[in-house]
Amino acid sequence: MEFFGEVKIDWLGKKWYFLAFSLIFSVGGLLSLFFWHGLPLDVDFRGGTVVRVKFTDAPDIGDLRAAAQRAGLKDAPVVTYGPPANHEVIITLPEKRSGESALDAGRASIVSTLTENYSKTGKQNLGTGKIDLDNVGRGQLADWLAQKDPEHLGQGDNATQRYTQQANAVLNYKDNEHSGLIGSIDDLSGVVDPAILNVLKQDAYLSGFTVRNVEIVGPQVGAQLRHQALYATLYSLAGMLVYLWFRFELIYGVAAVVAVFHDTLITIGFFSIFDKEISLTVIAAILTLIGYSMNDTIVVFDRIRENLRMTRREPLGQLVNRSINQTLSRTVLTSGLTFLTVLSLYIFGGEVLRGFSFALVIGILIGTYSSIAIASPMLVAYQDWRMQRGKSAALPAGRRSTKV
Repeated sequence: MEFFGEVKIDWLGKKWYFLAFSLIFSVGGLLSLFFWHGLPLDVDFRGGTVVRVKFTDAPDIGDLRAAAQRAGLKDAPVVTYGPPANHEVIITLPEKRSGESALDAGRASIVSTLTENYSKTGKQNLGTGKIDLDNVGRGQLADWLAQKDPEHLGQGDNATQRYTQQANAVLNYKDNEHSGLIGSIDDLSGVVDPAILNVLKQDAYLSGFTVRNVEIVGPQVGAQLRHQALYATLYSLAGMLVYLWFRFELIYGVAAVVAVFHDTLITIGFFSIFDKEISLTVIAAILTLIGYSMNDTIVVFDRIRENLRMTRREPLGQLVNRSINQTLSRTVLTSGLTFLTVLSLYIFGGEVLRGFSFALVIGILIGTYSSIAIASPMLVAYQDWRMQRGKSAALPAGRRSTKV
């Protein structure tokens, strides 16, 4: 399908504009990496404790970050999570330990920080002996009810069993019916006995937030994942270089790998400039982009090779321009439709897929651009370099493919 008619764009005539564009974004990304935000790694790579917190009302991210700072959690990123209507955030702690004790410590640290520095209700009830129904554990609530003994059961197994059952009823209702939070203690009417409901109204409160989940990535695991991500990227580039060397010629492989490295550098630079964390899903997106950009470059190279076989007298610059124009319809159709897909994923995919889709959006644009503006001009630059050294000006057409 031809999207365009006969196209006669002088792509190589604009090579200096392309070079300036690439330099601006490459240098900008490097400056951000070395002097501004650095390489913003997700907890997958740097290790730490990830705490997911749900709020009754929409949380103020600025106030949450200020609360973390006041509590001494200076390296605790706070980001929204999931649909805005869920009122959930993720707080990452630079935890260096692992195990059950670290999970409990991370949870307790966040609850204490938010109670003292963010929740107005929690701050008002500090030191009063009241219990926070939003963050109480089952055993803790059962023991508290047994101590209050609102049904006057005294001590013994019957009392323990009774109050454990009532504590479970409260927390099951809260977790299963209200996703961990209830709007008012009055909502428990009909869930627990009236005597227990009365004592909850008097001596319990709702802080307005609850810890939904706590996860830990150890520092050693994070370092191992960093190394594996780097090796995966380098091995993929090396493998593609060898393939193109065998399939075409070495210069084609070098040009394609330089273009893909250019794409990867700019994509990572955008993550640094916008201070977006690089996670395992982002690495998966970058590896996907390497393959996508390489495929687009190979299509252009294959057309250049075919045109080289058909004519040897046409100047290489004109031949490369003609080859790019001949594949332009295919490039616009495939890249355009893929871009619309990943753009929809970025807009509607939610926070979990935001990093993955952001890498795809930037990478597809830059990958398509580099196939035309970086890889192809390198072939002409290689020919010019050979001419300056007094060698043959002919660009190798590569090995002829065998079609089955």
